[in-house]
This record gives sequence, C-alpha cells and structure tokens, in this order.
Amino acid sequence: MSAQIIDGRAIAGRIQGEIKASAGDFLEAAGASPGLGVVLAGDDAASAMYVRMKRRACERVGIVSEARLLPSSASQREVEDAVRGFNEDPAIHGILVQLPLPDQIDEEAVLNEISLGKDVDGIHPMNLGKLGMRGREPTFTPATPTGAMILIEETGQTIEGARAVVVGRSNIVGLPVALMLANANATVTICHSRTRDLAGQVGNADIVVAAVGRPEYVKGAWLKPGAIVIDVGSNSVDDPASEKGYRYVGDVEFATARERAGFITKVPGGVGPMTITMLLQNTLKAAWRSVVA
Repeated sequence: MSAQIIDGRAIAGRIQGEIKASAGDFLEAAGASPGLGVVLAGDDAASAMYVRMKRRACERVGIVSEARLLPSSASQREVEDAVRGFNEDPAIHGILVQLPLPDQIDEEAVLNEISLGKDVDGIHPMNLGKLGMRGREPTFTPATPTGAMILIEETGQTIEGARAVVVGRSNIVGLPVALMLANANATVTICHSRTRDLAGQVGNADIVVAAVGRPEYVKGAWLKPGAIVIDVGSNSVDDPASEKGYRYVGDVEFATARERAGFITKVPGGVGPMTITMLLQNTLKAAWRSVVA
C-alpha cells in the first residue's frame, strides 16, 4: 500500500485563508495592515526568487511587504543599518533577513540586530537558544521547522513517545526541528553524513525528518514500515526530459519511500509552502502583539 501524501499546499492554503481573515481584522482594529520588512543583500538568483515568492504571499493575505535590496558589495554597516531601520519603523512588525548573506558579511552580527519582537523567521540566537531550554518559550519559532511540525500533526499520529530521527543538523532546520520534536515528547536522534549505520537509525524511526541537502540521500528501503516522512530537501537535478532540463527532488528517495512509509511529503508541494505560511503567521502574530502591548 502506498503512503498517504501529506499535502503541504492544501494545508498551507487553509492556514493562509485564516491569516488573511485575521489580517483583515487587524487592519480594522489598527488602521493599517501588518508589515514585513525584507533585507536581501547580493545577487543570488535563488534568494531573489524566494524573496519574490514571500512578497507575493504577503500580498495575497493582506500583509504589506517592504524590501531593502542591497548589492553584493554591501558593507556590514549597510546591512545592519537596513535591519535597524526596520526595527525603528512602527509600520514594520516582522523582519526577514534572507540568507545566505555575501561572504564579507558577519551573519550572526546581522541576525543579532533583529529585534526579538520582530524576529518572525525565528533565527535570532536568543530565540534559538530559548528553544533548547526547558521551561523557556521563544518569541517565535523558525518557519521551516514549525511548518514541518504542523505537517506531522496533520497526520493525526501521536508524536509523544515516538522515535524520531532528524537527518541534518543545520541551525535553520535540523537542530530546531529536533528540539521541537523533543519538546513534543518524542525521543529524538540527530543524524548526519558521518553517522554510523544511518540506515539502521532511520529504520528504527516512527518519524523521519530529512534535511541534509543531498538529493535522494535517505533511501526508501531504510524506512520502518508505516513511518511518517517529512522531506525538507529541495535539490535541483539534471533531467533532459524536462522542459527546463532539470527538476527538483527531495532528500528522500520518494518512489521507493512512498511504498514503505505510512505518510510522506512530496517535493515540491510539501514543506516549502508551509515555510512561507509560517513566516506570514509569525508576522501576523507580531502585528497583534504590537497593538496589545
């Protein structure tokens, strides 16, 4: 039996409908729409595309977006000044710094400049630190891991007590989602490219989150029958049969995994739409907090 597809697009669409309604309520209550400030430095084509997608999503749900577009030669001060400008702007409720930044920029210093109350991407070191501490609540949680957790919850399966394996240990996805799974009372193992017997680790997992950034790295044959599989990867691979000459695949070998898993996300159409949706949701939360405060 094939796995049930976890439809990230449909789930994201439903949540965005709720966000749009709440953004309308905010406009009525505050006299202005929620605002997102975006800082993009450099000429990375993928980063520029992601920013366009996020700004279009803002427009769809009634969030105003404003961008500071800086050249690849931008200085540390110019990037930090862009962030500080959004910090001081009462019309901007959330700030997104699109990563990666140019090589000459100290990324951590830039992220440290983001006001905690506007860190809607949830990547300020203070927010990430609180995520790893018992009894502490971050102001915001990172967008992609939060989206992944919602997709797991949408299966209706129990997270508490489950064995979870996260393949990947990045600050943006792997480590935060492992902490969120642990906070949901799963028993979590973090794996990576140097893990011994990765297949054995994955084979014991009720929940597998793949975020290693390698195409089809996690093999379907490794999976425990009935496992929940969340594929965070988005890798471009050559495909002469495609009109563009390439296609996107995840970090999981989908064709074989689908025949073994109980639930699985597709690439594209799984985690990606949820990442943008969680950014919108956090921006809306920040806006409402600003009027309550």
